[in-house]
Amino acid sequence: LLSSVGFWAREIGKMIGLQHPLIPVHHQYLVTSSIPEVKALKKELPVIRDLEASYYLRQERDGLLFGPYESQEKMKLQDSWVTHGVPPGFGKELFESDLNRIMEHIEVAMEMVPVLKHAKIINTIAGPITYSPDILPMVGPHQGVRNYWVAIGFGYGIIHAGGIGKYLSDWILDGEPPFDLIELDPNRYGKWTTTEYTAAKARESYGFNNIVGYPKEERFAGRPTERISGLYDLLKSKCSMGFHAGWEQPHWFYKPGDETGYKPSFRRTNWFDPVGREYKQVMEKVGVIDLSPFGKFKVKGSDSVKLLDHLFANVVPKVGSTNISHMLTPRGRVYAELTVSQLDPEEFMLVTGSGSELHDLRWIEEEVVRGDYKVVVENMTDEMGVLGVAGPYARHVLQELTTEDLSDSSFKFLQARHLKLADIAVTAIRISYTGELGWELYHRKEDSVALYSAIMEAGQKEQIDNFGTYALNALRLEKGFRAWGAEMNCDTNPLEAGLEYFIKLNKPANFIGKEALKQIKEKGLKRRLAYLTLETDNVDPEGNESVWHNGKVVGNTTSGCFSYSAQQSLAFAYVPTELSKVGQNLEVELLGKKYSATIVQEPLVLTEPTRSRLQRKGRNPKA
Repeated sequence: LLSSVGFWAREIGKMIGLQHPLIPVHHQYLVTSSIPEVKALKKELPVIRDLEASYYLRQERDGLLFGPYESQEKMKLQDSWVTHGVPPGFGKELFESDLNRIMEHIEVAMEMVPVLKHAKIINTIAGPITYSPDILPMVGPHQGVRNYWVAIGFGYGIIHAGGIGKYLSDWILDGEPPFDLIELDPNRYGKWTTTEYTAAKARESYGFNNIVGYPKEERFAGRPTERISGLYDLLKSKCSMGFHAGWEQPHWFYKPGDETGYKPSFRRTNWFDPVGREYKQVMEKVGVIDLSPFGKFKVKGSDSVKLLDHLFANVVPKVGSTNISHMLTPRGRVYAELTVSQLDPEEFMLVTGSGSELHDLRWIEEEVVRGDYKVVVENMTDEMGVLGVAGPYARHVLQELTTEDLSDSSFKFLQARHLKLADIAVTAIRISYTGELGWELYHRKEDSVALYSAIMEAGQKEQIDNFGTYALNALRLEKGFRAWGAEMNCDTNPLEAGLEYFIKLNKPANFIGKEALKQIKEKGLKRRLAYLTLETDNVDPEGNESVWHNGKVVGNTTSGCFSYSAQQSLAFAYVPTELSKVGQNLEVELLGKKYSATIVQEPLVLTEPTRSRLQRKGRNPKA
């Protein structure tokens, strides 16, 4: 079933038990009669979009069409359709217009386009457009219901029709999307997207239609949702929170003297120095981070090993072990990256990023049905909290709380086991996205405060402190760790992304994408992921910036940050294979200026397991 039904989408969803987070918004636009100055033009006017006055204006025959986006205080929702449903028989009918609501926009437009002052309005249209919370449509298969696809929530109407029709038909026929549109995935929403949340976000999104978007943008309407970690109340006044798939997660923490709050900018802003402080905390001492937004699944049953061997390109980890594994598409693209742990015989825990939770779960569940595997898949995301503890003193701190031997010889890197910390049951995995000595501690959400408090108390001598996701990002980039959705997605294959270590083409199982990947390897790669340092000034790469060589755009960055170790900007970027060698000089365009960049050997900073291994061999473990 393909649901492409406009403002009837909520009604259709309810028929199969889904609450699509959509709400109708009143949108008005005006059409003028013929205007002599417009009629005299030799070619059609370009569309005007005035960000400050929040309206668009374009030519309509010999006249003009003008449409504003009111502020969230003035705009109007059709709330009754949410509570009582769309009136039976409603089709092409319109709402009653309300020019007073948009008069301030009309007046500003008249100053920008003076011919409007004397134009005659021949039509005022006020009708419903359907908004999702973030204004983007919902396109693709829906998790939890077999063979249910959607193309709904299009705030800009028919302009998307041809492209979306082609995109969906290709996906349905080929079994995978022709290119990556994860931002439109209907599974980015979940049970936490209540009607109240949807209404608050739709108001905000409509009012923000024409604002300037900043890097690391946060929007605050409807927050927090009901989906908060066990530590939210404890930490909310101490940090700047970020929104991740309904969760609130600390981005960075405040100290006396810091300029607090959300201060968006295209350049380094109030978080820059505090993040450097948190980076140093993890590199030199020990830090704690709330990782509860991770997507967390349990897979168990007699066919669990067989299922995961088919789903993942890596080998299945042994009992008590963990690895990084990738699910590939039939064409050999990277559909997902997960941490896979076999905690007990035929019982696994799978962990993915917060934004990928239902995206990944849908893929797994569909494969279970397709292959008739004897397994049970359980989504534990909302029930489990996760704390990350990382830094050179991480072992000292945690050892204070358990009789379990956490020494390197007893609890090795990439091992997982059940244990108790301060009498609290946890599943501990020796892994950290920081690349430093660390553990991820999975536990019941209701135990989060007690566990966090015990760890902070035990680490007083080591001067333990919090760190957030901004510092985590800087740490992972310095270690050369890739991120799904940036360095890899359904537009990239794992070989060009530099993931060969995790791809076992010689394992016996015929995993999804294996044959396609063999062909890709045989043909050779046209591009590769490169690791760049940049000479910048108060601006850092974020991703999706142009990479230049000899006056031509040759690639794009995927993510970037300031390296607090090297004291310069750092980025990943895709470039042609012939330009991917270490030492190659390139340019990266940031805010309209081209900055010198050089491909360097990765990683910039060696991981703690690598440093320890070199030290045991008597070699210099420095980065």
